[in-house]
Amino acid sequence: MFRVGFENFRCFRKRQSVRLTPLTLLVGENSTGKTSFMAMVRALRTALMDGTTPDFKEDPYDLGSFEDIANQRGGRAGRAREFQLEIEAERRKGSGKETGSLNLTFTDAAGLFLPARWRLANDTCSMDLELKKGKAFDMELTTGRGSWKSRKSIGMPDFSSLRILLHAIHDPDYFDMPRDSIRDVHDLFGLARGFVDEQPCASAPVRSAPKRTYDPGRPYWDPEGDSIPTYYADLLFRDRGKWEKLKHALEQFGKDSGLFDEISIKTLGNRESEPFQIQIRKSGGKAKGPFRNLIDVGYGVSQALPVVTALLRESAPNMFLIQQPEVHLHPSAQASLASLFCDLASSGRNLLVETHSDYIIDRTRMEVRDDRCGIGPEDVTILYFERDDLDVVVHSMALDSQGNLLDAPKAYREFFRKETQRLFGIR
Repeated sequence: MFRVGFENFRCFRKRQSVRLTPLTLLVGENSTGKTSFMAMVRALRTALMDGTTPDFKEDPYDLGSFEDIANQRGGRAGRAREFQLEIEAERRKGSGKETGSLNLTFTDAAGLFLPARWRLANDTCSMDLELKKGKAFDMELTTGRGSWKSRKSIGMPDFSSLRILLHAIHDPDYFDMPRDSIRDVHDLFGLARGFVDEQPCASAPVRSAPKRTYDPGRPYWDPEGDSIPTYYADLLFRDRGKWEKLKHALEQFGKDSGLFDEISIKTLGNRESEPFQIQIRKSGGKAKGPFRNLIDVGYGVSQALPVVTALLRESAPNMFLIQQPEVHLHPSAQASLASLFCDLASSGRNLLVETHSDYIIDRTRMEVRDDRCGIGPEDVTILYFERDDLDVVVHSMALDSQGNLLDAPKAYREFFRKETQRLFGIR
């Protein structure tokens, strides 16, 4: 479980804190900060994992410079001089639980964002860094055995890595700490990395267009899905067993969603270095239809495949940040995506999904009600992003065991009430 906090970040002026569950759905009107929220979550996980300065411009997110990120009210209020982000993580440890948190305060540094204050803490130990003049940091360490301040500032112009901090802790020019306390601090850093052991997989809102033929190449990963065909071909030629496993999973989703029944890689030569095609087959009743090129079967299949492949591939990370997976999909396929999300969330994955699809929301509620895959109401959160004048407020909605929405704000309920009344001709 993760909890994230934010203040003066983009359109979120007021201090807010929300909980992320295995499946968290982000809903709300356009331009209410949902993409900014996802960029924030990835940046915080990166910082918690290895201590590097969060990158708010990494694909598929580009939030710009400090002046683009710090909340701006206009008029006399102007732009905020700093913004704060926080992430709190919890995991089981034996019969109990352990928690850790990271709090960052950013200020302007020639248009860039610089973490001026940094606090990493668990239940028994904390590390505080504060930026001083000359882009150096004063550091204070606190454990159950006492508190120690650095004897001199730690020069870290790039705030590049926790390794620099670990080196300073062992250097008597900076600290005079007993061995037991040094071990406590090492445990603190290890705890941070233990909560986040890999980068999340982020998907762009619009995936790449299909091509009639593809050239083999070295496999890589990108948010738009350009690499998916190369990934398929590499699996086919390098590890047919893994390809068959992935192929089976993709075809199962294709059948459930009604998008396709079979997927195949057709090579256009006798060598693996020659071009290839991705082909799709849809059957009708007892008759099997012909295999057709991916570019000829409708845009929905090519838009869904990168998302589904990212989720089902063997080396997939633990967390996914997915924007608008329903693009170009009919309602049945959108609902099937929600079932896939629930399956993965119930098996230990974490999914943050930005969506405008009622079918994804409703299918998720039904999966909780029907208890088909083991996902429970405690595993799902729906975050509703609502405009409040020039600000945005994030409302956290839960589900009960019957899939009913709890704590829905008035604005969320009002829209659907009016639409229902209009449908039945009620004024």
